[in-house]
Amino acid sequence: MKTMPAARTSLAVGLAVILLVGAVAAQVPPLVIAKQGYFFVGGKYYDAENGRFMSGQMYVEFQIPAQLTHPYPIVMFSGGGQSGLNYSGTPDGREGWVQYFVRQGYAVYVLDQPSRARSPHQPEVGPQSRSPVERVQQRFTAPERSNLWPQAKLHTQWPGAGVAGDPVFDQFFAQNYPSLTSFPRQQELNRDAGAALLDRIGPAVLLTHSQSGTFGWLVADARPALVKAIVAMEPSGPPVHDNVEKGAPTWFEDGPLAKPYGLTAPPLAYDPPVGNPAELKFVRQEKPEASDLVRCWAQAEPARTLVHIQNIPVLVMQAEASYHAAYDHCTVAYLRQARVSSVRFIRLADVGIKGNGHMLMLEKNSLEIAAIADRWLRESVESQNQGARRQP
Repeated sequence: MKTMPAARTSLAVGLAVILLVGAVAAQVPPLVIAKQGYFFVGGKYYDAENGRFMSGQMYVEFQIPAQLTHPYPIVMFSGGGQSGLNYSGTPDGREGWVQYFVRQGYAVYVLDQPSRARSPHQPEVGPQSRSPVERVQQRFTAPERSNLWPQAKLHTQWPGAGVAGDPVFDQFFAQNYPSLTSFPRQQELNRDAGAALLDRIGPAVLLTHSQSGTFGWLVADARPALVKAIVAMEPSGPPVHDNVEKGAPTWFEDGPLAKPYGLTAPPLAYDPPVGNPAELKFVRQEKPEASDLVRCWAQAEPARTLVHIQNIPVLVMQAEASYHAAYDHCTVAYLRQARVSSVRFIRLADVGIKGNGHMLMLEKNSLEIAAIADRWLRESVESQNQGARRQP
C-alpha cells in the first residue's frame, strides 16, 4: 500500500481546514464592531542578573459592538494549558463565544493568563509544564476512547475524531501552551492581574472555565463591588482535594489537598475570619449521592461564610460527558454551604444539551451553551442591576 508523503499529507490537511473555515464564514453575517484593540494590565518590574524585566502582566483583547445593549462587559478566562483563543473561534473554523456575545450586544474582554501565550513568561516566575497529546485526548477531545470516568462514554460533541492526525484535533493541539507548574502561583498572578483589569474597565461579568474557576473566586474576593456575576463553566474542582480519575471499577480516588481555602489555594475572606488555612475544618461525605459521583468535601459545621462572594450571582454549568460530571455538584454545594445566596446549577443534559465534554466552548453545539449563559445573565443579573462604566 502506498503512503502519502508527509509534505503532501500536511498540505491536504491544511487545505481541508481552509475550505471548512471558508464554508462556515460564508454562512454568517458580518460582525459590526465599534471599537477593538488590546492592552496589558498588571505586571511588576524586577531585577535579574542581566538587567531589569517585567513579569505577571496579562494580555487583554477587547471588542465593543456597534450596538451595545448590555450594561456589563464579559471578561473571559481560559483554563489549563489554554489561552484566549478558546473563545475567539473553534478549531474547525466556526465562530467562538467572543463573536457570539458581541453579536448579542455585549462588550467582551478576552485574556491570556500571565506567563502564558501573549502574556510573556519569565523563567524567574517559576518552571513550566505541558500536557502531551495522550492526556489531551483522554480528558478533552476523545474521553470515550479511554473511559476513565463513568460519564466519558457519553461524549459525542467533539467536531472530529479527537485524535492526533485529525485536522480539527491538530488545530486544537497546536494552540496548547506550557503553563506554570505551580497552580497556587498561577492563582496569585491571575487574581492580581484580574483585579487590575476590573480597576481599569469597571464592573463586569467574569466567565471562567476549568482551571480559571479558581481565578473567578479570587478576583471576586478581591473586587466584590466590581464583579456583577460569575459564569463558571466546569470550574476547577472539586473543593479541598483534587479528584483522580482511574477507570473502572473504583473510578475515583482523592488527590492531594490542593485547595486549603476550600475553593482556592490562596486565601479567601471568610466570616468568621481565617488567619491560617488550618483553621478551616473539612469533612467528607460518607457515601456519594450516586454511584457515578465522587464523595464531596465540605466545611465542618458551623460553616463559615464566603463574605465577599456571598452576594454575587453565580451560574455553574456542567457538561454531560466531562470528568467534571462526577463532581461539579460538590462545588455548588460548597458555595451554598458558605452562604453564597444566588447559585444556579445547570446540568446541560437536564436542559436537553447532551454529549458534551470539558471543552464545551469548542464543541459542535457550543453556541447553544453560550445561549444558556446569555439567557441567565439577562434574567438573573441585568434585571437586578442598572448601569455600568465601561472603557478599554
